[in-house]
Amino acid sequence: MNRTSSFILVAALLLGASALVHTYIDGNDETLPAGFVQGNGRIEAEQVEIAPSIPGRVADVLVSEGSMVAVGDILVEMDTDELKAALDRAQAQVALARQTKAEAEAVVVQRQSEERRAQHELERATVLLGGNTISETTFEDRQTAHEVAKAVLGAAQARVATAEAQITAAEAEARRITAQIEDSTLTAPMQGRVLYRLAERGEVVGAGGPILTLLSLENVYMEVFLPAREAGLLPIGAEARIVLDALPDYAIPAAVTFVSPEAQFTPKQVETLDEREQLVFRVRVRIPPNLVQGRIEHVKTGLRGVAVIRLDESAIWPEALERRIPPELFE
Repeated sequence: MNRTSSFILVAALLLGASALVHTYIDGNDETLPAGFVQGNGRIEAEQVEIAPSIPGRVADVLVSEGSMVAVGDILVEMDTDELKAALDRAQAQVALARQTKAEAEAVVVQRQSEERRAQHELERATVLLGGNTISETTFEDRQTAHEVAKAVLGAAQARVATAEAQITAAEAEARRITAQIEDSTLTAPMQGRVLYRLAERGEVVGAGGPILTLLSLENVYMEVFLPAREAGLLPIGAEARIVLDALPDYAIPAAVTFVSPEAQFTPKQVETLDEREQLVFRVRVRIPPNLVQGRIEHVKTGLRGVAVIRLDESAIWPEALERRIPPELFE
């Protein structure tokens, strides 16, 4: 076979494989071998709202829409002038409460001395009363003085306890404000891409008001909708392949991670009218994180395609669905 004939043969094989994948994308289930099902869908990822825990003014937004971020990257800084002033007040309250406690403890020492002296005088009066040396009235005066001294000591000790509680409360308030100051620097909780920038420098946002929307690239998936007869046979972890309209000649390995426990009508974004008229189960097919990680810069949501899922583990994947995306395609 000459070189021209060989080239024609290879080209024909590649075109045949491409045509087979295109057939899958067009939704013709009859071309699938037994033991496989497919559904239309689009690439999606989890969205995370970046928002402050308390109301405040945005001091700076450090990323733009489309920016890639890593875990721990600083995204937004909130104005903390008022919080810092509140922290100064709380720390002053802590110092004041500690001073109050010290003063109360000094009073306790004084009251303890007075109580001991009253106790000693009562003991002497008891002995003298037994010898008829003092009158009953004098003894009762000593007894009353001792009881008063005990009561005054108890009050002084209570003031110490109150001061300790005030210290605890003031320290807790200082910690709370410190935590709010720390939370005013908003960081990325996961690796992802900035999808929306919803607030700008100088704007005042409420507690929980989103400033940025991040697209998590740690959980990239496609959701398809399958009839009950197919979804009922589908095990969690079933092997799958995703074929995108943008890359019809390649298949992306994936696995089933979720099957809805309830049937529903197919949502409107599924283009085929016949599919929208039947009850189906939502199935999530997830791309392994290690594959996403290697091409993290090129991951985009909204890309449409099909997910082909293997129901029968003994079924052999069609050759067209075994073609992996070459790494050099993204270099």
